[in-house]
Amino acid sequence: MLGATLLFLFGGRLGRSGSGLGRDISTSALAFAALFELVVSVYGGYFGGGVGILNLAMLAVIGMTDIHAMNALKSLLGGIINGIAVITFIVAGAVAWKPGVVVIAGALLGGFFGAHYAQRLPAAWIRVFVIVVGIGMSGYFFWKAYFG
Repeated sequence: MLGATLLFLFGGRLGRSGSGLGRDISTSALAFAALFELVVSVYGGYFGGGVGILNLAMLAVIGMTDIHAMNALKSLLGGIINGIAVITFIVAGAVAWKPGVVVIAGALLGGFFGAHYAQRLPAAWIRVFVIVVGIGMSGYFFWKAYFG
C-alpha cells in the first residue's frame, strides 16, 4: 500500500515527462502496465484491499496525469476485476448470499455516487485525498502488523 501510494505520488516523475498519455505510449510502458495489471487483478480478485490505489499508481507511472480520467479507468478496471472474481466465487459456491446482497448494493450505490461527486471536485483535491488515504491505510496496516 505504501509502495503504491509513493508510486502514485511520484509516478509521473518516474514515468516520462510531459502531459501524460497525450503522446504515444511506449511498448515497454504498455507491457509494464499489462503485467502490473495482471498481478493486481490476481491479488484484487482474492483480497481487493488497495486495488484502486495500485491501479492509480500504475496509471501515474505510465504517464497519465488527468486524475478524473485515471479515476474513471481505475473504476472500470476494478469493475472487471471484481466481476470476474464474483463469477469465480459463484461457480465455486463460495458466496454467502445474505451479506453478499448488502455488499453488492453498497458497492453499486457507492460506485455511482462516488463517481458522480468525484467528477465535480477539483483534481488537486482528489490527488490529495488519494495520497492521504493511502498513507493512512499504510500506517494502519503497519500498526496492525506490528502492534496488533
